[in-house]
This record gives sequence, structure tokens and C-alpha cells, in this order.
Amino acid sequence: MTTTRQPQEQAELTPAPSRWRLEAMDWIAIGLLLGGGIAVATGLLPYGDARATVSRILPLLVFLGSVIILAELAARAELFDVIAVKVTALGRGRNVALFLLCFAFAALNTIFLNLDTTAVLLTPVLLATARRANTAALPLAVTTVWLANTASLLLPVSNLTNLLAADRIDLEPLDFAAKMALPQLGALLSIGLCLWLFYWRKNPPRYDVPAPHRPADPRLFRIAAVCVAGFIVCILTGVTIEIASIAGAVVLLAAFLLWRRADLSWSLLPWRLLVFVTGLFLVVDTISRHGLSTVMSALIGTDPGTEGVIRAASVGAGSANLLNNLPSYVAGESVIPVANHDQLIGLLIGTNVGPLIVPWASLATMIWAERCAANGLRIQWRPFILASTVAAILTLVASVGGLLLTAH
Repeated sequence: MTTTRQPQEQAELTPAPSRWRLEAMDWIAIGLLLGGGIAVATGLLPYGDARATVSRILPLLVFLGSVIILAELAARAELFDVIAVKVTALGRGRNVALFLLCFAFAALNTIFLNLDTTAVLLTPVLLATARRANTAALPLAVTTVWLANTASLLLPVSNLTNLLAADRIDLEPLDFAAKMALPQLGALLSIGLCLWLFYWRKNPPRYDVPAPHRPADPRLFRIAAVCVAGFIVCILTGVTIEIASIAGAVVLLAAFLLWRRADLSWSLLPWRLLVFVTGLFLVVDTISRHGLSTVMSALIGTDPGTEGVIRAASVGAGSANLLNNLPSYVAGESVIPVANHDQLIGLLIGTNVGPLIVPWASLATMIWAERCAANGLRIQWRPFILASTVAAILTLVASVGGLLLTAH
């Protein structure tokens, strides 16, 4: 089966750069950690406050590190490649079907394995899918990054900020999911519409169906599938997320040690992400003590009702695109009264679905841009930013509207 025209954007998969060479994002992460350390050393951030911050985020760092190792090993076991080829084959050469399948694949991966694993692992997988199907790479790439951000509302594990919010308002995973179900549905419907209108409808109606992909080591593939499925079951049944992710990572790591030790290296450890998050929290705590909290308090207010929810969501989305979504959430959370649960969720929605516009708005977008460049896809930022602005506004309105329908 052949396509009706040659796509303009093709993804050339190239070897990933050596992780021993420091890149721009590495220096940013190191700079943030050094900045946080200097703030503590000079007294700008009291030692007791810094210690409390690190204690708070330590379980989150353990989870992030282990879940990304789990996902990376699953990718090396070719789990995602097999799924991607099966998804492409299920579309039977129809562009509409491929859109729906890639949309569901990226959304489910974000919901259950978190947005950073979608950015890190699904980006090259979907670019490879575009190459195998001989179709344009850009629609699949944008699907990855938009869903990495906007599909991250439903579960605490989907996003680092979700973990912070769930801890703040003391919600178990299923209770959190019940609270976020309508906002997540609104976000998915609006972002799906934008993806189709801006990107997918321009594709030819047909694409090439790739040949089946068989993993090189079926044993590792099966164990990876069991570990990822077990992780999902654990988090849905209330098992502590750190325990679930560590267990899955340890089992799969043991399998690689037994059968394919050569694939293991220190690059599996997501040190940059862990350093980035730690440094960012320390820097934001410092800035909050010296003026940021006052500004955020004036912008967000303390109204627990509809006005407060809308203000928190709008400020969260706007500040995320000016700074970054993680410090924007932390700074906003610190000025919202503890009892204002819906207002806090509004802020969470704004900092989750809002940071679509500029590449520095979320860590997932920065990682995605790196993966695109490493795989030979050049992003034209001006049209991307224009489309993302429309998508961010519509998605924010839809998801906040879903929250207000269930607010009490």
C-alpha cells in the first residue's frame, strides 16, 4: 500500500548523543542546583527550609528516577516499538485511524507512566513510526508533546505537580482520578480537535502499513510487558507509587543483568531530571521568600469559588509559559489557603495543560525538542507557537469548565 504523496517532514533516526558530553539542558540543571546551593550557603534560603523542601520531594525523586529507568528498560526490550508498529498496523493505512490510535497511545502512556516518559521515549518511537509508514513526522511529534502535557491530569503519577497536589489535599489515586475525570476529558477532546485541525487533516488519507516488528529477545520483551502492566495495576490498587515503580524497575533490571548486561549503563539513571527538579525547588523556595509569593498572592487571590478557580488556572498557565510550570505551581500552591481545594486544582490544571506555547514552559517540552533534534526533525517554532497558543487556550477553558461542573 502506498501514500498519495511524499511527506514534507520525514524523521531520520540517528544515534542518541553520548550522555558523557554535557548539553544545554545538563548545564541548566547543574546551574539550578548550584543556585539552590548558593542560596542555602548564603542564608537567602534558611537551612531548615531547604531541608524541609528536600524531605518533601525525596519520595517524588525516587519515583521519577525509578519509573524512568523502568520505561527506558522497557524501550530497550522493544516493548514500545512493538506497540507502535501494532498501532500503525491497526490503522490499516487510514490517516484518521492512525491519528486516533497514536492519540490513544500517547494519552495512555502519559496517564500511566507520566509525561516525562512520554517525552523521552514515545517521541523517537512515533518518529520511527512515521518513517516506517512513510508519512509526515510532524503530526506524530506534536501529538506526543501536546498529549505529554494535556493528558497528565488524571492520576497522581501522571505529573510531578499532581503528586504534590494529591499530597496537599490528601487524595488517594482513585479519588484523585474521580476529581480530575471531567477536566481530563475536556482537555483530551479539545486537544484532539486542535491536533486534527492544525496537523493531521493535512496528511494524505492513506499511509504505508509497516511490516510486523519482532523483538530481538522475546524473554526480555515479555518481562518488560509484565513489569509495565504490573506497575499500572499497582498504582490503580493503591500500592505506594515509589514501591510500584522500584519493584518494576528492579525486576526488569535483573532480567537485563541476566540476559543482556551489555545494554546496561549509567545513562539509564536520569540524573539531569533529578538534579533539575531538586535545584528548581530550592531556587523557587528562595525566590518565593523574596517577592514571588507576594506577586502570586495578589494575582491568584484567596476566593475558594469560581472566580478563584479561574484566576488560579489563568495565572498558573500564564506564569508557566513565562517561567516554567513546576516553579509556577510551587509558587502558586504556597499562597492558596489549605482549605481551597478547588482553587488548588485550578492552579494544577493551569500549570499542566497551559504550558504548551513556548519550549521552556515545561520540562517535557524541552526534552521533546531535544529528542526531535536528535532524531533529525527540525521544529519551525513560529507556526508551532501560534498553533500551541490556540490549543492551550481552548484546552484550559475546557478542562477548567470540567472542574467547575464538579466543584462544590
